[in-house]
Amino acid sequence: MQHAIGPKGWPCAGLALLLSIGLVTDGHAADNLSFKGNLVEEACTIRPGDEAITLQLWDVTSKYLYLNTRTRGQGFKVHLEDCDTTIGKTVTITLGGRENPALPGLFALDGGSGASGIGLGIETPNDKPLPLNTASDEQALSNGSNVIALKAYVRGEPDAIRDQSIGHGNFTVTSTFTLDYP
Repeated sequence: MQHAIGPKGWPCAGLALLLSIGLVTDGHAADNLSFKGNLVEEACTIRPGDEAITLQLWDVTSKYLYLNTRTRGQGFKVHLEDCDTTIGKTVTITLGGRENPALPGLFALDGGSGASGIGLGIETPNDKPLPLNTASDEQALSNGSNVIALKAYVRGEPDAIRDQSIGHGNFTVTSTFTLDYP
């Protein structure tokens, strides 16, 4: 997972600028190039290592999914450090990615995955679903260190459960998370 931080969606943990300029052939020149941006102050920083979290899920059997439709959630955390509540008093997290059409709100598997008929869901520690591309509830911040705790789970697609056609193999899901200090 990657992150972008800032109020009202402005990134501030790092400023990335993608600029594509074609090669100019002889006799042509470009001028009047300008760049604009917005430098904002961040309420918290992400603990080094948490900007790219990899969660290794346990082995899931199709038999378990046929009986239970989903696995129990496996926890993971995003650690926030150096939080300053004079800049932001709350934080939300949005996990972006590609949605599984058979399981709205859950992630689709990345292309090239060997498995099929499943999706990946995210929920809070209290088992409240956090649909992808949707901001979480606001979490109060305190000065210093804070933690955003979440859980990931695997769910079988309804047709794959009904037809017992879940495909076996490795799978990956990629998400980008955004922190916002409303």
